Amino acid sequence: MTSTPISIQGYKKLEEELARLKTERPAIIQAIKEAREEGDLRENAGYDAARERQGMAEARIKYIESRLALYQVIDLDKLSGDKVIFGASVEVEDVDSGERRTFTILGPDEADPAKGSISFLSPVGQALLGREQGDEVTVDIPRGRVTYEVMSIAFHGSKVLG
Repeated sequence: MTSTPISIQGYKKLEEELARLKTERPAIIQAIKEAREEGDLRENAGYDAARERQGMAEARIKYIESRLALYQVIDLDKLSGDKVIFGASVEVEDVDSGERRTFTILGPDEADPAKGSISFLSPVGQALLGREQGDEVTVDIPRGRVTYEVMSIAFHGSKVLG
């Protein structure tokens, strides 16, 4: 089994989510019990909704529990270097449009593209890993093929997760 890097903060968030889901179990079970007491289960929307909620919660609990043992927890505040690695914030420029973007490379369970972080497993993340300032990478993304030039690499530590 291979380990997956995750920030200390990302790991703690998953632990907190797991604890929250486990504390919600009794309420879900109670909702199922109450819906069951309403009678005919074939046409009981409350029962169906509670069972679906239970299934989703249990699936997420199993997922998190299975992943926690596989993580290699990394302190982002101790990272540095001149190559793109996990935890790096990379400013890139689209060679064709001149548009600049900054990506922070994180793990798949903590990346949030809306906040500028991408997974090291994503096509862009994989293309950037190991690159240095001035390197160019060509990547196939949903809108087509794009070539980025690495403009800068920085390590902001846990501040990037703030």
